[in-house]
Amino acid sequence: MRTVSRSARCSLLCLLAVGILGVTTPAPAPPTPAAPTSSEQAYRALDSYLQEQLDDVGIPGAAVAVVQHGVQVHSAAFGRADDSGRPMTTQTPVLLASTSKSLTAIAVMQQVEAGRLRLDEPVQSYLPWFTMNDSRASTITVRHLLHQASGMSSKDTAFEASDAQGPEALEEGVRALAGAPLDRAPGEAFHYANANFNILGVLVQTVTGQPFGDYLEQHVFGPLEMSNSHPTRAAARADNAAAGYSRWFGSFWLRTDVPVPAAGMPSSTLYASAEDLGHQLTALLDGGRYGDARILQPGSVAAMFEPRVQVDGSKGYAMGWFTRPLFESADPAAPPVPDSALPRLVEHQGEWGNSHTYLAMVPESGLGVALVINGNDTAAPSRLKAIDTNVLRILYGQSPVPAVVFEDWLQRYSWAVAFVLLLAELVSLWAALRFLLPRRAAARKRWAPLAWAVVALALDAFALWLCLAYAPARFDTHLFVIIRQFPDVGVSLVPVLALALLWPVPRTVWLLARLRLGSPDNARSRPG
Repeated sequence: MRTVSRSARCSLLCLLAVGILGVTTPAPAPPTPAAPTSSEQAYRALDSYLQEQLDDVGIPGAAVAVVQHGVQVHSAAFGRADDSGRPMTTQTPVLLASTSKSLTAIAVMQQVEAGRLRLDEPVQSYLPWFTMNDSRASTITVRHLLHQASGMSSKDTAFEASDAQGPEALEEGVRALAGAPLDRAPGEAFHYANANFNILGVLVQTVTGQPFGDYLEQHVFGPLEMSNSHPTRAAARADNAAAGYSRWFGSFWLRTDVPVPAAGMPSSTLYASAEDLGHQLTALLDGGRYGDARILQPGSVAAMFEPRVQVDGSKGYAMGWFTRPLFESADPAAPPVPDSALPRLVEHQGEWGNSHTYLAMVPESGLGVALVINGNDTAAPSRLKAIDTNVLRILYGQSPVPAVVFEDWLQRYSWAVAFVLLLAELVSLWAALRFLLPRRAAARKRWAPLAWAVVALALDAFALWLCLAYAPARFDTHLFVIIRQFPDVGVSLVPVLALALLWPVPRTVWLLARLRLGSPDNARSRPG
C-alpha cells in the first residue's frame, strides 16, 4: 500500500481548508447608498448652492420646496420675479412646461377610477372624430398616450408657436392633428411628443363634459390646496405670476415673452408655485391622499409610477414621469453601487423658452422635491438640468458637481449660425445691387454676374435646407417653434428666410434682363 508523507498530508489539508473557506466565505456586500438627510445643515447647504447658481449663472429667480413623509420640511425662494424687482416667493406661480403632464396624468387616472376611461381602449372610442394621416392612428390607446408610445413625433405635431388662448384652442389643436403622420406604430417604442398629453386633456373634458382647465381647478388644484396654480396665462398673471426670462446669445438674461398656447394646457402650459407642487408630491407619495382629501387610490398611484416603456439604458417612462436609479445618492468616491441597489427615482423636467421646472420623488424614502426657475438657457439647458441633479445630491449628503454642457455646437451656437447666415444674405444683397444697378453694370465683365448668381443661389438653397429641413429634424420640432421659442435665434432667422425665399426670383429675372440688355447684339441695335 502506498503511504502519504506528512508534508503531503499537510499540503492537502491546507488546500482543502482554502477551498472550504473560499466556498463558505460570503462576498463583501456592495456599498449601501446614502439615505436622504433632513438636517438643517443640509437645507442651508441647499439654499447656499441655489443662491450661488443665481449669482454665477445669472438666473433671475428660483424657488424650491422639499417634502418628506407627508410634511413640507423646507422651502426657500431666491432672486426676482420680474424686472420691477419683486422678489420670487414659494407662492409665486411659474410656467411649468412639461411638468404639467404629471397633473394631467392625475386627472386621467381619476377618470379611469370613475370608469369613464379605460387604459387599453382606443382613443377613437371616446373621440370618434380623432384621426391622423395614418390608418394606424385608430389603434392608439389611452395607455399609449400616457406612456409616450403613440408613435407621434414632436416635429409633426408641434403647437408651441401658437398664440391661441380661447377655451376652444385645446380641442382645435387636437383636431389639427388630422394632417399629421405617425413616426412609428403605436406601442412600438417611446417617442416623446407633447401632443400625447394634449389628447389626454381632450379625453378628460369630453368624458366629464367640463373644460379641462375647470376640471383641474375643481378636482386637482382644489383638493390639493394648490391656491397659486392656474390653467391659463391670464389667471396666472392675475395672481402675480413670475415673468419669464431667456438667456440671449449665450451671454445675458432678458425678459422674454414666448407663446403659451392654451392648446398645450395638458402637456406644457399650466402654472403652479413651488409650494403648491410640494402639495402634489405629498399626495402622490402618500398613495393619493393629501390631508383629509383623496385624489387617487393607492393602486392608481402605483400604476402611474410603473414604467412600461424603456427610454434608454436604465431609464423608463411611466405615466407622466421618467423613472431611473437614483445615482445621486451614491458616494462617487466609494466603490460603484449596482443600479438594483439604488433607490428608484421618479422625476420630470420642464423646459420652455423662458422657464425651467423640476419635480422628483423617491418613494422608498418619502422624499419629494419641487424646483421652479423663471428662466431658461435654451442654448445649453444642461446648465439648469445640472442644478436639478445637484439638489438631489445635496439632500443625500453628497457634494454638488460642476455642470457639464453636453449640447452639440449647433444648439449652443444656433444664434451665431443664424447671425452668420443673415450677414451672408446681406452681403449677397449688396453684391446684387452692385452688379445690377445701371451705373455699375457697364464696368463688369459678362461672366462675373453669372458666377456670382450661382453662388448666391447656392447660399439661398443652403439657408433654406438648414432652416426648413435639417434644423427641424435635428431638434424634432417645427421651424416656427424654433423662431418663437428661441428668440435670439429667431431675430436673425426671420430676415434670413425672407431674403432666401423672396429675393432669388426677382434677382434672377433682373440679372437676366440686364445681361440681355447689355449683350453685343443689343448694344449694336441701340440708336445713337
